[in-house]
Amino acid sequence: MTNFLDPAILFFIFGVFAGSVKSNLEIPPQISRFLSLYLLMALGLKGGFALHKSGFTYEIALSLGLAVFLAIIIPLIGYLLLRRYLSAFDAAAIAATYGSVSAVTFITATQYLDQFHINYGGHMAAAMALMESPAIILAIVLANKARAYQSKKSNTAHEATSVSTILHESFTDGAQLLLLGSMLVALVSGDAGQKLMAPFSIDLFKGMLAFFLLDMGLMAARNIQGLRGKPPITLLYAIAAPLSHALLALFLCKLIGLPLGNTILLMVLASSASYIAVPAVLRHALPEVNPALYMGMSLGITFPFNIILGIPLYAMLATHFL
Repeated sequence: MTNFLDPAILFFIFGVFAGSVKSNLEIPPQISRFLSLYLLMALGLKGGFALHKSGFTYEIALSLGLAVFLAIIIPLIGYLLLRRYLSAFDAAAIAATYGSVSAVTFITATQYLDQFHINYGGHMAAAMALMESPAIILAIVLANKARAYQSKKSNTAHEATSVSTILHESFTDGAQLLLLGSMLVALVSGDAGQKLMAPFSIDLFKGMLAFFLLDMGLMAARNIQGLRGKPPITLLYAIAAPLSHALLALFLCKLIGLPLGNTILLMVLASSASYIAVPAVLRHALPEVNPALYMGMSLGITFPFNIILGIPLYAMLATHFL
């Protein structure tokens, strides 16, 4: 109930309502883009200042290593499961979407932890950045294999998507660079920089997040319509995948002994699905797949589920089992 009464969450629910009743309320794309960049910059600064105080430790290395492992194993499992019910291209696209991460879900989770005074490492922002690309690369490799198989059957030539191109796009993406650059700025500037940036990166953060979640609510309500007529497995996967991925992350975190806050954030990252970075790449790399499929699943179902119910549920499970 505390999560439901959070102003940012209430603005998200209001956005879903406004979108559902087909209101003409909208946030201009330029404003939405600015809010997204602001949140990433503020998150990077917060993580960098925390890293400046803690330094790079064995626990941090474990967390980052586990994050990369989850970013590889989750899309592989997803693809093998979905391939039984869907085409190779659809399965690869959905696996990439759910193997990558949602920055806004992660940012909302950090606010949740702050609200309940649960400590977490600043390096978790770097973990989020590391988890964004592996699933995209795997999806491209799987799609290239599917195209080669189809071409062999029909004796036609096919043009494979270059993995090096995808790697370049992933690591030079503006949002990704801003997040990592902000962490570097905070690491270099230290305590003096933290005092100077506090009015920008801390005082304004909650209001900016609420405004952005309003826009996300509007988008979620409109994207869920893209799932009409889709196979039932896609609707089931949109709820079952985040829960199972979060439980996998919880098991691995308990196995290696990560603290509560970092465990919750890794559960949130594992359970989230990308609706910005992955769709932007897949539109070009997987033109065989209708974007309404993976956008409807990630933004129409999984994102609202995680924001409203998932985050407090993952926190409760981690608190109980750790």
